[in-house]
Amino acid sequence: MAQILLMGTGGFSLPPFQALLESDHDIRAVYTQPERIGRGHHRHFNPVKFLAEENNIPVRQPKRVNEPEVLDQLRSFDADLFIVAAYGQLLKPELLAIPRLGAFNLHASLLPRHRGAAPVQYSIWKGDRETGVTIFEIQPALDSGPIAGCVKTRIGPKETSGELMQRLANLSVPLTLDVVNQLEAGRAVLKSQDERLATLAPKIRKEEGTIDWSRSAEEITCHVRAMQPWPKAGSCLRSRGTSLRCLLHEVTPVDGDAKGTAEPGMILDSGKRLIAATGSGPLEIVRIQPPGKSVMPAAAFLNGCQISEGSRFAD
Repeated sequence: MAQILLMGTGGFSLPPFQALLESDHDIRAVYTQPERIGRGHHRHFNPVKFLAEENNIPVRQPKRVNEPEVLDQLRSFDADLFIVAAYGQLLKPELLAIPRLGAFNLHASLLPRHRGAAPVQYSIWKGDRETGVTIFEIQPALDSGPIAGCVKTRIGPKETSGELMQRLANLSVPLTLDVVNQLEAGRAVLKSQDERLATLAPKIRKEEGTIDWSRSAEEITCHVRAMQPWPKAGSCLRSRGTSLRCLLHEVTPVDGDAKGTAEPGMILDSGKRLIAATGSGPLEIVRIQPPGKSVMPAAAFLNGCQISEGSRFAD
């Protein structure tokens, strides 16, 4: 039985943390980020904190986990192993040196591909066919430590980032338990990452939801899926002298060319279907959200919005 300290904040950490709490291992404490204050001074719900409190596990929420007094507190729990998942703070060498068996992070990609804060979004955005979860020993350089284990899975053709994130979180459960047991028994084999294959997946910015219509229909489809549930992919529909900022929730490439010389973003069909030209091939908008309204099928949108000839999507 290993003495373990858990560090996590996002929903990705919940399934593996729940599994460890239900295991024979001794969970000494849970560290999670302080609750953010939203509009109206309401505190955002922290599911990791709730999980720990439900299981009578001590919870700590330091603003800066590498401060000397916090390091002393971490040492006091006398944990053999730190398991980290979507914690949200960088861990410095002095902290990483505390647990006897090391500090290990669950990362939602097949490292060294997509190091950084948004691996799930980037795996879809970049058109990857396969992804997974990697557990590795944390080192100071970003997501660069030796790998203790991984699990692989195919990305569904219509899967969004939100859907894939939840599926990866569930897939991480047996991986986590297996690696923890190997570490406790001294049987874990760590494999160095191949730096030549490393790519970065930095934090997604809101403006990255804007659709670039010069991209191919396939690339835009990946982009729309990647931006769900946040920040969502959007574009301005310019028609009859007006401009509507719409969010595109589902799109799909369609067979055929882009009707000659149509510019990217130009509406090719607005009868019963909403189809636009891209940099390569036409793209059908299946579900759309106009400003101030709910998500709707494109057919319903067209019933209430007369699109004139020459209308187009644009930045």
